[in-house]
Amino acid sequence: HGRLEPWRFILYRGDARVEIGSQLAALAEQREGPLSEGRRNQELARFSRAPLVIGVVSIPRDNPKIPQWEMFLSGGMAAMNLMIAANALGYGTNMISNWYSDVPEGRALLGLAPQERVIGFIHIGSYAGPAPERPRPDPAKLYSDYSGPWAG
Repeated sequence: HGRLEPWRFILYRGDARVEIGSQLAALAEQREGPLSEGRRNQELARFSRAPLVIGVVSIPRDNPKIPQWEMFLSGGMAAMNLMIAANALGYGTNMISNWYSDVPEGRALLGLAPQERVIGFIHIGSYAGPAPERPRPDPAKLYSDYSGPWAG
C-alpha cells in the first residue's frame, strides 16, 4: 500500500508448531492459573492442527498520506489473497487470531516486534469432508443505497 509493504509473513512449520503450543500453554497458565486438561490440550494443539500456519503481521510505517488503519487493512487484503491462492491450489484455509494475538507476551513469543500487530494466522492444509455450516448474515442487511449525509 503506497509501496510501503506494511505487512510481513511468518511461516510456522515443522517442530516449531509444537514448540509454540508448549509456550502458549505455559503463557496461558501464567496468565490464568492452572489449566484444565482440555484447555491445556487446546493450547498445545493451536499451531499443530495444520501442516503450515502463516502469521500475517502488520508493520506500522510512518507516512503522512496513508493512515495506520489503511496499512492494517492492506495487510488483511494480503492475507485474503494468500487464502484465495491456497484455496485455488486445492488447500483448505482458515484464518484466526486469538487471545495471544492481543497480548505483548503472546506477540513476542510468536516472533513479532513490539510495534507489530497480528492481522491473523492462516492455517493451511486439507480437510476431509465439507466445511461445518455456520450461521450466515442476510446479504440484504449488509448494504444500503446512499441516501444523503448521516443524520443520526
